[in-house]
Amino acid sequence: MQNNIAILSINNPPVNAFGHAVRKGIINGINRAVDDDRVIAIILMSTGKIFSAGAEIKEFGKPSVEPLLSAVLKKIDASKKPVIAAIHGAALGAGLELALTCHFRIADTSAKFGLPEVKIGLLPGAGGTQLLPRVIGPEKALELITSGRSINSTEALDSGLIDNIIDGDLADGAIAFTKNVIKKALPLRRLSEFDEKIAATRGDNTLFDNYRKSIARKARGFDAPIACIEAIEASVNMPFAEGLKFEREQFKKLMAGSQSTAQRYAFFARRQSGKISSPPIAVSPMNIRKAAVIGAGTMGGGIAMNFVNSGMPVTLIDVNHESLERGINVIRDNYEITASKGKISQKDVIRRMSLITGTLDIQNAAKADIVIEAVFENMALKKKIFSKLDAICKKNAIIATNTSYLDVNEIASVTNRAENILGLHFFSPANVMRLIEVVQAEKTSPLVLSASLALAKKLNKIAVVVGVCHGFAGNRMYAQRKRESMQLVLEGAMPMQIDKVLFDFGFPIGPFALFDLVGLDLGWDRKSSTGSTINERLCEMGRFGLKSGSGYYTYKPGSRIPVPDPEVEKLIIEFSARKNIKRRKISDREILQRCIYPIINEGAKILTEGIAARPGDLDVIWVNGYGWPAYRGGPMFHADMIGLDNILDNMKKFNQKLGDHWKPAPLIEELANSGKGFKDFAVKEKPAKPMKIVRNSLKTNQEWVQYKTVTIN
Repeated sequence: MQNNIAILSINNPPVNAFGHAVRKGIINGINRAVDDDRVIAIILMSTGKIFSAGAEIKEFGKPSVEPLLSAVLKKIDASKKPVIAAIHGAALGAGLELALTCHFRIADTSAKFGLPEVKIGLLPGAGGTQLLPRVIGPEKALELITSGRSINSTEALDSGLIDNIIDGDLADGAIAFTKNVIKKALPLRRLSEFDEKIAATRGDNTLFDNYRKSIARKARGFDAPIACIEAIEASVNMPFAEGLKFEREQFKKLMAGSQSTAQRYAFFARRQSGKISSPPIAVSPMNIRKAAVIGAGTMGGGIAMNFVNSGMPVTLIDVNHESLERGINVIRDNYEITASKGKISQKDVIRRMSLITGTLDIQNAAKADIVIEAVFENMALKKKIFSKLDAICKKNAIIATNTSYLDVNEIASVTNRAENILGLHFFSPANVMRLIEVVQAEKTSPLVLSASLALAKKLNKIAVVVGVCHGFAGNRMYAQRKRESMQLVLEGAMPMQIDKVLFDFGFPIGPFALFDLVGLDLGWDRKSSTGSTINERLCEMGRFGLKSGSGYYTYKPGSRIPVPDPEVEKLIIEFSARKNIKRRKISDREILQRCIYPIINEGAKILTEGIAARPGDLDVIWVNGYGWPAYRGGPMFHADMIGLDNILDNMKKFNQKLGDHWKPAPLIEELANSGKGFKDFAVKEKPAKPMKIVRNSLKTNQEWVQYKTVTIN
């Protein structure tokens, strides 16, 4: 009998991030095991729900404290005793880099693996871009690292990333696997020495050149994906040590850049957005298991898909048989398309469709735990529906409206349960867009608000709590850009110039191309149309946008590429003359300022009014709902980068030149005059109480990484 396996267990809840104490604990544990003559193998695993989510992101941008992660990984790689990573839950970022440095990797069936650093504007900085290509090949490494996508245990095993899947207790399986390593005297598999999977690509840039082209559209404007490709290219063409050095240089460059700063800010803002100032409810009795959606149109169908995707049965209700049938068929077609791309199976299609019950009878909403009304924007119709639902729904059911603009308080007023009413503003297409504005009405109870936020999380949505006003937060801010875009056209710019400026800024689509995409006839009525706006005139001409082949632009059959149309330009010039506006040449800089600053200004008003709690909430809305480029953080973050004093000066000039709608919000003046930014507005919030974490009673060096040995017969 001999104590000859050392087990190091990382214990840093909730995600076992590699903060300083963890790094120190790991290196001390490895040193102890290496120096112990009785130990002939080391197992590295973790307590809690996951192996590790990676580096401690809160340490980013702060002075480095030794031991650095690179030193920890170098120590593991150099160990003459086999180090086996036993992975459960997830190994992400530096967590996966740690596992890659171990000589063997095993995992349970629940494990996921990924290097998501690109999502915060970085690349893996502890060897990930150098090690992963060596074990799974550069082609697959390119896809995983530039997308930040995670893979499951099966895909990891198939690709060679892990050596075995343990179906059962991971600790027992790890010990059994280690026994086999010892018994067979298996050679240590140091990935830093692997060459087989990268040798064939060495000296040939074809793979990398083609991959750059393939992601050019998706990665447009982002620095990190391109840096990831260059680092992986270095793994193929440079010796390991030189590749590591190149990777680290790229990491530092990205870390110091504005894009990663913005994306890290957006990451934390997204984390914060689902939190509410009212006391959290520890255990909610509102267990949402069944849903109903009123309206089988585009929005209703998309909302229903969210419930189905999460495994929840949903009743889809419409008053018209043809509309209901069409809505269900659209849902089925969407799933069939997804299945054809290999993202779900045909069994998944059948299972998901079986969770949808279509009906023409609103009485079938009676058993639902949540009912979402998704009919078109008409207050009288919505109030009529809510009055019916009030009489039908069970006592504790949540009843929500998907309105984009209308007064939720007024809708709630026709019921006897205003505390159970709120807005759940899904963004279109609802089955794709992750953002939900959770509209807290005057009498919405904290319990209902809390349950709705929990539901959003279950539906894999990003929820932001907002108050009641016309357009809430997102659309209220968007209306300012829309107004200014139309005004710029009358003053001298053309749609293509404005669209190009916003596209070059980083938006996926410009405002006029977006109008065409959505449809110019949305909300337009031929009977009441007076031709008093350019939009109305275009609709009267039968130019409804992309769907009709022409709008502000023309479109070739089967193409979505907008082409400027002289007929529209002539129409615009005529409108300017009719309004006695002397057209002039407008610079790109002015276009950008006039399209961006009103968004920021309206955001400041929204914060002052308490419609949104934090500047970060508005940024989350714009990044996830309106295409604001993630590498610019969001409008409020971007304002701080420009400097509120600069914005204030320019807005005052526009105010004098263009009118009172350019008057700066008092909050902007207040912050600018005191040398502050929107980042300082957040300090007005009452900070949440820190989570109490109960740790084990080990001494300082062992508190974060537990060490023990086990006996092998």
